[in-house]
Amino acid sequence: MAEKKLNGTVIVTYRCNARCSMCNRYKAPSKPEEEISIETIKKLPKMYFTNITGGEPFIRTDIKDIVRELYKKSDRIVISTNGFFTDRIVDLCKEFPQIGIRISIEGLEETNNKIRGLDNGFQRGYQTLKTLREMGMKDVGFGMTVQDMNAPDLVPLYQLSDEMGMEFATASLHNSFYFVEAKNIIKDRPMVAQNFENLVNELLASKSPKKWFRAYFNHGLINYIYGQKRLLPCDMSFDTFFIDPYGDVMPCNGTKDKEVMGNLNNQSWDELWNSPEAEQVRSKVRCCDRDCWMIGSVSPAMHKYIWVPLWWVIRHKAKFWTKKKYSMYENKIVRDLRDGKVTKEDLDKCSTCDMCATVNNGLSAASMEQLKNKTGEEIVDADIAAQMNK
Repeated sequence: MAEKKLNGTVIVTYRCNARCSMCNRYKAPSKPEEEISIETIKKLPKMYFTNITGGEPFIRTDIKDIVRELYKKSDRIVISTNGFFTDRIVDLCKEFPQIGIRISIEGLEETNNKIRGLDNGFQRGYQTLKTLREMGMKDVGFGMTVQDMNAPDLVPLYQLSDEMGMEFATASLHNSFYFVEAKNIIKDRPMVAQNFENLVNELLASKSPKKWFRAYFNHGLINYIYGQKRLLPCDMSFDTFFIDPYGDVMPCNGTKDKEVMGNLNNQSWDELWNSPEAEQVRSKVRCCDRDCWMIGSVSPAMHKYIWVPLWWVIRHKAKFWTKKKYSMYENKIVRDLRDGKVTKEDLDKCSTCDMCATVNNGLSAASMEQLKNKTGEEIVDADIAAQMNK
């Protein structure tokens, strides 16, 4: 019998040089000397897909060594980045032309720079993507977290990516220990949903079956921002995992507090994955009520329960043949808000937003200690400056 492969996300660092309005991870960085080592990465299982993320992964000066090791274990690797370290990204892609790169761009230039807090962030990210395409890189594209401020840029940014022949990944606001945030919330749901509806129709109108299934994913984002139950089961911790910079293996990055299945620095994979602690986490996952709709949990579910998105795609492509487009009002909850059967306040209560929550940042004691005398921004800025002066 063939060995079962998992879906894995490796958070190589919590250090980040961006200042995103919807994510406070930059305020809570990990210490470089504590971050996941090559020796620990060697202990990871076989994976059919691996996402490398952070923080900002390219802050790690040994990122090529990490990728080199992960390619021994994974069929496909995609790195999520803010695109700031252009030279490092280009250098990595010269050695690994088959790798995927997703650069986070939160809208057109003015909107992006306001949300991400990086000077010239849009142009830097855009030029990095353009350079990669000119190099012949195929698996590159934009990643956008949709919120009130940037929703009107959703379709224009998709169209830009489409013109450049690039991938286009979407998400919406979330609250968890990973984002060090508890107060993210969509304020104008109908407006944001309308922009998602427009994107869904753009995707359905394309000739790409891959984009048709992405239309289903974005349909699910409308459902999510209205605080409804997931359209597909969540199997995180069963066939999918995250590992953080400290070697802690977790079901996902969407939980309010960090849920730990075991630590790969101190255990073998088989020992960790089959431990009583891992089973306890799986029990929590089965009862989880957060109803996240992030690509890390949805993509595996779409493959596992393929008949659900497939039937949705078939029905909506058939509608296109009769000149009927997708409407956000296919979702009962969208109609209910429009018709006054539920209120905005009712929906706010269904959100992952908790105005009274204490944010657990998931840091180690040593990483917390460094924040006593300096801010996270000061620590990372000094770190990057030291790297650039070497």
